Amino acid sequence: MDLNKIEQLSKMFTRFTGEQIETTEMLPPSGSYREYVRFTGGGKSALGVFNSDKKENAAFIGFSEHFKSKSLKVGKVFDQDMEQDIYLVEDLGNTTLFDFLQANRVEGEFSESLMDIYKKTIEELVLFQLKGSEDLDFDLCYPRKAFDRQSMQWDLHYFKYYFLKLAQVPFDEQALEEDFKSLMDFLLEAEHHYFLYRDFQSRNVMVKNGEPWFIDYQGGRKGALQYDLASLLYDGKADIPVEVREQLYSHYIDTLKKHKEVDESSFQNHFTGYVYIRIMQAMGAYGFRGFYEKKEHFLKSIPYALKNISYLLKSHPLPIQIPELSRVLEALTTNEKLLRINALTVTINSFSFKRGIPFDMSGNGGGFVFDCRAIHNPGRYEEYKQITGKDEAVIKFFEKEPEMKEFLDDVFSVVSKSVEKYISRNFKHLMVNFGCTGGQHRSVYSAEQLTKYIQQKYPVSVKLRHVEQEIKKA
Repeated sequence: MDLNKIEQLSKMFTRFTGEQIETTEMLPPSGSYREYVRFTGGGKSALGVFNSDKKENAAFIGFSEHFKSKSLKVGKVFDQDMEQDIYLVEDLGNTTLFDFLQANRVEGEFSESLMDIYKKTIEELVLFQLKGSEDLDFDLCYPRKAFDRQSMQWDLHYFKYYFLKLAQVPFDEQALEEDFKSLMDFLLEAEHHYFLYRDFQSRNVMVKNGEPWFIDYQGGRKGALQYDLASLLYDGKADIPVEVREQLYSHYIDTLKKHKEVDESSFQNHFTGYVYIRIMQAMGAYGFRGFYEKKEHFLKSIPYALKNISYLLKSHPLPIQIPELSRVLEALTTNEKLLRINALTVTINSFSFKRGIPFDMSGNGGGFVFDCRAIHNPGRYEEYKQITGKDEAVIKFFEKEPEMKEFLDDVFSVVSKSVEKYISRNFKHLMVNFGCTGGQHRSVYSAEQLTKYIQQKYPVSVKLRHVEQEIKKA
């Protein structure tokens, strides 16, 4: 956000609150192109927003005013300047539902407090879908008024071109298009005149004082009830256990029945269909943001999506014939390239003890530091002094040294135990450091060997750095 926009927003804050600004904090970017800045002063706070998309701004502000009039849990819009593409909104804090999930999940299980907040979120979702639709000006919707055939086609093509193509997954284009048509025909059989949030997932729900508050609904439009429920329950990184998902689904149905009649069999069938299209839309986003824009954290969601697809294909096949789409989805679940994109990243460093142990940028701390200095050092010999543990001569040197093999066998054993446990518990980062005197031979060779071992044995992402060598090249 440029300084001029920040200055204009700061004036908005002072004008609205009557307080002078004490702190200004730029918030980290999310999946959108909107930019946020938090202002505080006199015990008050608010978020300033800049978004160059005028139609999206109009949708957000119009929806916010409407939902507020229906007593739904959304933040207030305090001030706006649509000519400058800026507005000031209520600060709902820093805790998203996803953050709350991470903090209150115990050994992968849902705690009582976590289940409670998810049930509250579902109850509010039903109100959002039903009350939010009453008298809503759907002309505000952008880019379309409804999640109709055109919208579905955009999502399916997003999946086809930005995920399947970029991931180099082969498919019969004509057969896939025919299956897309069959899927859209089936989905449009469901009632679709409710407010559809469009991106109803755990990062778009804030938790404040034990209650869920909704944000980022500017992409909403008219559509089916099932889509938002699918978005929440099959939220990739939330990785909700099957039994919990079933309980939350039942809670949604029970809540919905308090407001309208529900044909449970029909609702369930179409719900499954909307789960499929929602996952494909999300995978299109992962492909665009991850494969195309090279934003790695989007790739981290792919294994969760593949896990959900595998479960759906086995447990909830659709009641329609979509042979090519089913074949493609099945192929995704066994694709070696995609399976190597795991929620776990193993960072492996070689370093010199003279400079100190590398800092863990993930913020988790822990991991391993292995001291290679007890191993016979080729750096003591003239012919090896100008080369590193990556060079063939040094590799052959270590292959003849039994103490290096014994050392690495022990390393492989202890690191494997952690990798397997981290994968099972959905941990995100593990760091392994190899240090020696100069960070050139023993540590480099050890880091290279562990990298090969981990890559061959586990579907994880591995980041390898030779710290001392990077410094010398700089």
